[in-house]
Amino acid sequence: MTARRLLAVLLAGVLLPAGLVGCGIPAETDVQVDGSVPAAEAGSLNGSPASPPAPGDSDEPVPFIENYLRAAAAGERDQAYTRARSFLAEEARDLLPGKPQTSEVELTVVRLRAKPESTPANPQGIFTVTIKVQQVGVLRADGTLGPPGATETDYTFQLRRAGPAGTGLLITELPNVLLTTDTALREYYRSRTVYFWNSDLTRLVPDLRYLPSSVPAERRVTEVVKWLAGGPSDWLSPGVTGLPDGTRPINNATGQDSQWEVNLTMPGANEQRLARLGTQLAWSLPELTGQLDLKIQNQKRFSVDLQRERATHPAYPRGAAPTRFSVYDAAIHPLAIGDERREAVPLPAAQNRNVVSASLARADDQVLAALVVTASGRQRLKVGTGPAPVAVFTAGPTTFRSMSRPTWLRSLDKDRATGLVAADGKLYRFDGTARTSLVPLNVSGNVVAVAGSLDGHRIALVSGGVVYVAPVNVEGGVVTLGQPRALPTQLTGVTAVDWITENELVVAGNDPDRRSAIHQLTVDGAWEPPLASEIGAPVTQLAAYPGGGDSGLPALSFMFETNGGAWRNNPIDFVTPEQVLDVPAGGRSANPTAPFFLF
Repeated sequence: MTARRLLAVLLAGVLLPAGLVGCGIPAETDVQVDGSVPAAEAGSLNGSPASPPAPGDSDEPVPFIENYLRAAAAGERDQAYTRARSFLAEEARDLLPGKPQTSEVELTVVRLRAKPESTPANPQGIFTVTIKVQQVGVLRADGTLGPPGATETDYTFQLRRAGPAGTGLLITELPNVLLTTDTALREYYRSRTVYFWNSDLTRLVPDLRYLPSSVPAERRVTEVVKWLAGGPSDWLSPGVTGLPDGTRPINNATGQDSQWEVNLTMPGANEQRLARLGTQLAWSLPELTGQLDLKIQNQKRFSVDLQRERATHPAYPRGAAPTRFSVYDAAIHPLAIGDERREAVPLPAAQNRNVVSASLARADDQVLAALVVTASGRQRLKVGTGPAPVAVFTAGPTTFRSMSRPTWLRSLDKDRATGLVAADGKLYRFDGTARTSLVPLNVSGNVVAVAGSLDGHRIALVSGGVVYVAPVNVEGGVVTLGQPRALPTQLTGVTAVDWITENELVVAGNDPDRRSAIHQLTVDGAWEPPLASEIGAPVTQLAAYPGGGDSGLPALSFMFETNGGAWRNNPIDFVTPEQVLDVPAGGRSANPTAPFFLF
């Protein structure tokens, strides 16, 4: 496919995000992604929560079932069972699992793969509605979305008219799970990020949760405190540190405006632990300003100025202002995109040769450089660290048939730089001297891509066409990975991944029509808006900047390689040779490839 044709297809198929705050430390956001779904609808931060659906809202089978699938999510958790039960005929009410009046109910979240289908009423007046689904996960009482607990790909409902007048409907047969959909989750819940300290207590790591939009502002503090006391999400737990065992809130948090009070039981609650908790609360409650007082068993022990805490104690380093680079004629070159910031390649020319792909990152005054270079028809990793330009490099002792673009784990300790790279289907750890070691993984298939988050304690990887996330533990300076978690996605044959916001990935693969596409995906798989479709050829490399639009780049900026050329978004456009800077005279003409960001 020609570049002109590919551009036309991309422009026709892409849904360009606009206005979504990028990474760093975001405030509370609705689950929706601006530009990919209708904006400013009920349930978003800009308005009141959407009204719960009622059985009488529709007397047609398909809309009735669609409303039923919204009902469980449409309000406070302790009423989920009651709301769903109102759609059932009396003879079916014992078929629904769960107990009324409890917030411990779990919701099975599914993604509809097609419009529900209905059959005409049979002679007994029974309608049948079938929904085809992808299992997304289980929404738990602590606001986490756990992995799917079911494997069904379709569910069947039976309905009858509610009364002799022939109006209204009631469900007579239904699945033995409390169902809701990813769109209902977006409509009735807001996503929130809470933060846990990493394993060596040096930075905070984000943890995505969901809170019903109907929860009033004064209760959000209480819910966040409960989440922190309850510990991190299961998948993230191996990479972070929870509060001391036995920590629990005493009653609800109290206060309003600029004065809040939290009362806890916390074993070993010394000043250091309380200070760390104060920092967690400041970042986990980004909409609050003023003072928050921490009480331990009714005794005031610590106070934190929330706004000042966020200003003086960043959750994690956010990186320098980003710049774009690509590989051109086997060397790294800066790219000239509009009026964006540019800088010279921080490598001497003698080291910038035979490059296939690269990862450059900043750590204080140091540059971390990892290059995949050709070596006698094979590929080898070459690593160097130091002030720019990085002069000293070490080549790894092993060559491979193929290697992915490397990724650096953004450690606080620049003297113990660590990165990851996929090579010949395996995942390898490397250090600042290019020493590599195999990382054991309990996943199927060949690993083809890996990317590290901005906080440095989570990774995404692609293996066997599936995208995974995993926590990173750096306790004692030893880097280990927790068990990877597979994410549900509409894409198959995933080829590339990177982090595009704090809690979202950009993923490339094949859409349901088997066309190459790029989607945005939350770190738990709950929401998946498309970013580019009908690309025409597999995406071989993908790079994103997981920061906000105040960095000199538009929010949700990414670049990718397909069909031997580099592309960018905002707007989707081919990166031309004319946009490659510092090309020596007499060099051969080529397409830019392997684009990436330095930040």
